[in-house]
Amino acid sequence: MNFVYQTAGTCSRQIELEVENGIVKSVHFVGGCHGNLQGISKLVTGMCAADVIARLKGIRCGMKPTSCPDQLAQALESVMSHS
Repeated sequence: MNFVYQTAGTCSRQIELEVENGIVKSVHFVGGCHGNLQGISKLVTGMCAADVIARLKGIRCGMKPTSCPDQLAQALESVMSHS
C-alpha cells in the first residue's frame, strides 16, 4: 500500500511510504535534512513496521515535541491502522 503522510512540527513536510504485509518497502521524506533522512529511509527499508514504530516513536528534535523519525513512526501507525 502506498501512503502519503503530511508531517507536523518538523522541517520535512511530507513522508511518502510503501508498506506491504507489515513490511516497510520504501520511505521518501520531502524536505528536511536530506542526508539524515536518506539514511533513516535506507535503514528502515525491509524492516517490520511494528519494529520501526517501537524504535522511533517518541524521539524529539531539540525542544520540539516531535522529530522526523517520530513522524515516520506516526505515519506507520496510521498505515497499520488502515490495513
